[in-house]
Amino acid sequence: MIGLGTYAFFWQHSDQVPQPLSLVGAFEATRELGVDLFQICDYAPLEQMDDAELTDAAAAARDLGLTIELGTKGVEPGRLARFLELAGVFGAGLVRSMMYSPDSRPTLAQAEEWLRAALPAYEASGVDLALETYEQVSTADLVGLVARIDSKRLGICLDPANVVARLELPRHCVDQTAGHVKSVHVKDFAFARQPGWVGFTYGGAPMGEGLHDYPYLLETVKPRENGVNEVVEHWLSWHTDAETTVRTEREWTRRTIEYLRSTS
Repeated sequence: MIGLGTYAFFWQHSDQVPQPLSLVGAFEATRELGVDLFQICDYAPLEQMDDAELTDAAAAARDLGLTIELGTKGVEPGRLARFLELAGVFGAGLVRSMMYSPDSRPTLAQAEEWLRAALPAYEASGVDLALETYEQVSTADLVGLVARIDSKRLGICLDPANVVARLELPRHCVDQTAGHVKSVHVKDFAFARQPGWVGFTYGGAPMGEGLHDYPYLLETVKPRENGVNEVVEHWLSWHTDAETTVRTEREWTRRTIEYLRSTS
């Protein structure tokens, strides 16, 4: 299933635009694009909502016919337990997280201990926990952690763009994670020379125009055959003004959806 994530609305949610888009507004925009899944990922206001606000947001998603997934950072048992509760509110079948959070950088051994403590509740609830590939933890270490724990509810959120920052090749990341993927983050990426030809900037690109060999990911991971959702997000830098930035963000989203549909 194709989905949109909060990062596809990064600037539209931002207080740098005159009228920031609400969570329900993002749900509505997702439905207008004919997309059935929304991943609320690293969306700070979610954790500030009271019970009534959460119930109302979940009801809005249901009324629009959207499937919801959630995303957070960290593997502390309390954090994972809280997001399992939120998954119950939204009827979410997946929680994406990362090994590190702003407040915690566990060793692999500590992370394994915490995950083993949290996973029985996920298993009992039928909710998947997907740990994202990113530059702070090697893909080999992350896959090794998932393999050792060996829970049917624990897997990988595959984002090959992130690991370039630790000089891993995206294809190698795809190869290593292929047997464990439960979610895919979809965005393209590229390098550009900085002014003066000194150094490079690594950032986002319109889908299909950058360095991401997405057909290779489809061939290797087979997300569609395996029931793995493909969630659209972007690395989009601020443009000259709010109007231009938001227009570009929406265009990148439209183009990415079209790209994914064209490869089905």
